[in-house]
Parts: sequence; structure tokens; C-alpha cells
Amino acid sequence: MICKKLIPSFGCREGQAIILDEGQEYFSNDILSLCRYYSDNGADELLIHDLSETDEDHERTILLIKEVAREIDIPIITGGHVKRLEDIKKYLYAGAKAVFLDVADDNHVDLIKEGSHRFGSEKIYGYLSELSYLKRAEEYEQLGASALVIDCHCQSAEDQALLSACGMPVILFCDEDTPQALASFLKFPRVEGVLLTVPEEYEGNCMNLKQELKKRGIPVDTFESSVSWEDFKLNSQGMIPVITQDYKTSQVLMLAYMNREAFEKTLHTGKMTYYSRSRQKLWLKGETSGHYQYVKSLHLDCDNDTILAKVKQIGSACHTGARSCFFKTLARKEYRDTNPLKVFEDVFAVILDRKEHPKEGSYTNYLFDKGLDKILKKLGEEATEIVIAAKNPNPEEIKYEISDFLYHMMVLMADRGITWEEIMEELASR
Repeated sequence: MICKKLIPSFGCREGQAIILDEGQEYFSNDILSLCRYYSDNGADELLIHDLSETDEDHERTILLIKEVAREIDIPIITGGHVKRLEDIKKYLYAGAKAVFLDVADDNHVDLIKEGSHRFGSEKIYGYLSELSYLKRAEEYEQLGASALVIDCHCQSAEDQALLSACGMPVILFCDEDTPQALASFLKFPRVEGVLLTVPEEYEGNCMNLKQELKKRGIPVDTFESSVSWEDFKLNSQGMIPVITQDYKTSQVLMLAYMNREAFEKTLHTGKMTYYSRSRQKLWLKGETSGHYQYVKSLHLDCDNDTILAKVKQIGSACHTGARSCFFKTLARKEYRDTNPLKVFEDVFAVILDRKEHPKEGSYTNYLFDKGLDKILKKLGEEATEIVIAAKNPNPEEIKYEISDFLYHMMVLMADRGITWEEIMEELASR
């Protein structure tokens, strides 16, 4: 089943989110908070319209989009300041899923074709500010656009006839965000999603809106359990234990319990809700502290008697302020941790310590003392050694050289102030 999408949209100019609501412009300085809110609360994608009027502001918007792409878990569609192929590339390299180009701009006709050829048609959308352009949808598809973003009102019977006849996927602006109005447009087969106007305080919760759309027969992406509550093996109090884990690091955060109402509330809202045995009532995690847990996945063990929840944890999970409730070491045996990211972080931590606390005779400190040019020279030499080793039949040699290269790369990262977390976020956004 293909789910219909809810896509909050806003403009960006001079580092601010520009939000239109009932014809009035609002401004928000905190674009990251705006994007995180919608990513955590059920939005399927975001559309950021680059309204920059200068190349300098355009570059600032690119950096903002890059930062947003690293922070959120949903795709970004962007466009608006496209003058050349390079602008499309910058949007995509910043982490955008797709770039829209205004079909009313004659200069964009060739760019749609070039962009589609260079980056793939799935990366290029056509942008329509007037519904009449929809008559030429076939032409845009032939140029290489894979979908259309229609940022205008669609109200008349003629408008809806055009929409019905369209053979391309459409993302449609809807100026009325009531479930009834949205459902009336989402029922069109080619309408894949609707653009939502973000209100001033962005109080709208897409998860709540999706539940209302689902009641109207619209297929939307919500949490649905593949196993019914009746098939769970509950404890003597009619509850099931839940182990909660960080979805990125796999760190175990806490253990709590759910009754049926808490389980159904969790599915409905996308936020972890438990049953407090001490207070004898439902407990929305983060309701008073703001340390919400946003559901990424729920799993049931082989005996149907324990749930594993993978979540995005805001702040700390433990009431003590600790990230995890499991911070007391009872017993431990030293062992070699070969988790790749953990190994990288441990080696990197040693390099950072050498930078902060120089040690006499340390090769790492020798590189820091000699400066950037020396580090880059060694990095280049190690890259060449990898190429040579790859030509030799002994696989041990290439492993040795790659390890040397990674070490010198981490020295460069430490020198330039780049962390492994930033590298992983960059890779994940591509």
C-alpha cells in the first residue's frame, strides 16, 4: 500500500523561516527546532523554499539545509534559487531528496533536462505556481521531471478536472488543513502528498492529523501493530515489560511497562507512553520534563511477552538526569570491543587527548606540531600506499595500509575539529 504524505512547507530567507498563514507572513529564527518538531511528530517530508535574493544568502540557505538534513529523519525537498546546474548539485549534496524547478522560467526548461540526465529524474521536480501549467504535464515528464509540486489553490471543478487527468505524481498545496479538506485532495490517485502551511507556533501534530485522515479512508503512514494485544503474554497485572533502546546507538535506556491503553496510545501518537505502576496511571514519557521518546520501531520477542522499543530520545531517559537508567556497573571483565564505530571513537579519543595533553615522543604530537601541511602530506602518502598494496596479492598488506590511512585521517579530523558523529551524519544523509 502506497501511503499519502503530509509535507509541511516554509520559505527560507536570511537564515529565517518565512511562514505564510492566511496571507500573513510570520518569521521564525529557529529553523532547526521547526524541522525537528515536524520530523518527530509524524511529517513524511519537508519542503523548504529557498527565497534568498543574493548568492551570499543562497549559500547560507544551503548550509542551513545541510544542517537540517543531518538533524532530521525525513526527506527534504528544496529549490527556488536555481540559476545553473551547480545550484541543483549544491541542494542535493546538502542532503535534499529532490530539487524543484519553476516550469514558468524558460531557463529552467533546459536545467530540468540537464539535471535529470546528471542526477537522475527522481531528483528533479517541476514547480507550478499556476494550475494552468498542469496542461503541459506530459512535456515536463519528457524533459525528465519525476513529479510536480503545485503551489497554488485548486478549488474549481476545472482545476479538479486537470488534476484528475494528470499522469504524473503530484504534491499539492492545500490552504485548508482540516482532515476533510485534505482528504478530498488526497483521494486523487496522482496526488502523492499535500503541502501544509506551517502555523506561527507550529502546534499542528501530523500524527493526530493522520489518524483523522485514516478514519476517512486515506492510506497514511502510522504505527500499526502486526500482533494484536490479545496475543501478547501479559504479567499478572495485565501488563507487558518494554525495553527501550536508542535507535542510533542501540544503548539500552530504560525498562518500563505498558497496559493496553498505553500501548494503543503509543501507536496513535508515535510517542512512548507507559503505565506507571507506582502512580497507577498512564505516563507519557517527557510530558513534564520535555524528554520525549519518539518511536522508530517496536519489536516483540519470541515468547510474545516483552517489547523492544527503538526510539529517538530527547535529553535523558533516567529521572537522575543520566542518559540511560543502566549506569551502575555491578561486575565487569575487560574485553576488546570490535564494534567499528566504537573502535574509531576510542582511537579518535586518544588522538584528541594527545592534542589537548601533548606527550613527549608521541608521533601524533609530532604531526600536530608540524601542522596541517605535514598531516596532508602523510595522508597523501598513505593513500598512495593503499593503491600500491591493492595491486599486491597479500590481503594483509592492504589492511595494514588502510589502517594507517584511517589513523592519519583521524589526525586531520582532530586538527580541523571534525567528529566521527558528523561524518556518520553526513554519510547517512546521502
